[in-house]
Amino acid sequence: MTSNEHIRKVVESFYGDIWNNHDKSKIPELLSPEINFRGSLGPAKSGHDGFASYVDFVYETFAEYHCDILDLVVEEPKAFARMFFSGIHRGEFFGYPASGKPLSWAGSALFIFKDGQIADLWVLGDTHGLLQQLERNAIR
Repeated sequence: MTSNEHIRKVVESFYGDIWNNHDKSKIPELLSPEINFRGSLGPAKSGHDGFASYVDFVYETFAEYHCDILDLVVEEPKAFARMFFSGIHRGEFFGYPASGKPLSWAGSALFIFKDGQIADLWVLGDTHGLLQQLERNAIR
């Protein structure tokens, strides 16, 4: 059985290690081999390889990509995080060419754990606000 403290540490490592430090070696430790992942920036992915490809896509698109946990609520076997995402637009994204300009957006994530690992993750981001930034950056 997974404790709330363990879940909190896994979520913090998920963002701190995998996303902020681009350390994909943590994927097998933190994510179930059968992970179902639905990010807000691209198609749904499953399994370690699918998730790793999503991480690569984000890093190809955003330099200095960073995730900040603003709030984290844990109630076994789930966690919910209110997030702030940011990066420098360096690759084509939603049809917009790289602008080299900073982008940031709010988001939230619902984690479901099984056997101590993230088994299901659904992320919702403010893509409307992100599209508005992309449009403004393309005009200038």
